[in-house]
Amino acid sequence: MRDFVSFFVNGEKQEVRARDAFMTLSDFLRTRLGLVGTKIVCSEGDCGSCTVLCGFPDSSSRTFQYRSLDSCIRFVFQLDGVHIVTVEGLVERTSENLGEDSIALTGVQQSMIDCHGSQCGFCTPGFVMAMTGMLQDKNELSTEEVRHGLTGNLCRCTGYSPIIDAAQQVEVERCANLNEKYPAEDLFNQLGGASEQAISIATPEVDGMTPAMHVFCPTTVAGALDLLAKQPTAKIVAGATDLGVQFNKGRLNATTFVDLNRVTELTDISNDGKRIVCGARVTWAKLESVVAERAPQFKEIISVFGSPQIRHAGTIGGNLINASPIADSIPFLYVCEAMLTLVSAVGERTVNINDFYTGYKQFDLQPGELLAKIEFELPDEMNNLRLYKITRRRDMDISTFTAAIYLETSNDQIRNAKIAYGAVGPTVVRMEKTETFLVDKPFSLETIRQAGNIAVEEITPLTDVRGSANYRLSLARNVLLKYFHETKSTASV
Repeated sequence: MRDFVSFFVNGEKQEVRARDAFMTLSDFLRTRLGLVGTKIVCSEGDCGSCTVLCGFPDSSSRTFQYRSLDSCIRFVFQLDGVHIVTVEGLVERTSENLGEDSIALTGVQQSMIDCHGSQCGFCTPGFVMAMTGMLQDKNELSTEEVRHGLTGNLCRCTGYSPIIDAAQQVEVERCANLNEKYPAEDLFNQLGGASEQAISIATPEVDGMTPAMHVFCPTTVAGALDLLAKQPTAKIVAGATDLGVQFNKGRLNATTFVDLNRVTELTDISNDGKRIVCGARVTWAKLESVVAERAPQFKEIISVFGSPQIRHAGTIGGNLINASPIADSIPFLYVCEAMLTLVSAVGERTVNINDFYTGYKQFDLQPGELLAKIEFELPDEMNNLRLYKITRRRDMDISTFTAAIYLETSNDQIRNAKIAYGAVGPTVVRMEKTETFLVDKPFSLETIRQAGNIAVEEITPLTDVRGSANYRLSLARNVLLKYFHETKSTASV
């Protein structure tokens, strides 16, 4: 077991020990390496100014898979074995001099200049990194791909049209392939067998003000469970898209962590067209690609509840354990009767997700247990499934109301009903009384109206900054009507 994390920044190997391992990546880049092209603004992963490219090692191909990440909410201890590329790492220097003429800009950087895609320039490095990441996999980008790919990058002064133009007018041949610019084989050789070693980093208390910190980075589920048996209250870290925000805002009280970023067992995912089984550390980006064809409505929900930078890091397990009543994935998993596999040093058990949550931010997870796997079966008639997310803006917004509705019908009679609402109580609510009413009723407008009246009796929404209780009650009724008209019109085509 070693006491440091080892990774690369712009091709240079870094070994980070002690308290530096608990820094955010953005702070480490700026204060320890002097790479100040990476900007910090929101410290919440919302604006994208801190975007870097993270190369995740793929041992089968001996290459790095580069994905954009928000460095402000990524801890250094999560980075073992990866290659971080910052905006400084994109350019080629043609001489040792630091003058303007000695730097060869990439196609993305030059296009941003040519299309006047920058004014104050503070957000520009983040845009450049996000575009570069998109062009690692594609030779050209459509307007929709650019708009969607840049949802995690905020510009307050330029306006987005010149930036979108820049992304579409890039001279792709001038965009470096990062596996060629930084030869992947050389990086793999420098890593050696370090990826197989577990990590334990501890720091002492300082002056009675800064607490002692300890992070364990196992490489197997068994290793993680052994650590949790000894430290049952340790905070589990996967994507850290929520924990990183808490840390930056001074709200993270934990001092002992178990980081799962090196536990590859938890990234397995399978899809036989009917049943999907995924490890708890499967990222939203990976799940989105798997469900795209068979469950397009779920893909659409995934694609708008976080930016690419968030989806490349955030995990399905983290979303479920966060236990938010407005979590966009949970209504879908409720109606699919998803089964959660919980493991500990003494064994494993399986819990239906409908029975998992017991109250606000409370759930059936015992000390020393770990959510390891999520398994769900897709409905037989996917056309009868509708997912709804009501927000003030389309992308990257916290939901005012969410719903998943699945009605199985035969000869205009409802044979089965599964409905779940979010943001209407302390947990996502399975609408059992509404479901019971609907079964064996005619699939008619009058039936659906009556069901809406029952639905509002099942929920206890609050008034908050995103909407009033009365508004949410109206949505509870109207979403059923919307479902009726959508599915009726689809069936009649």
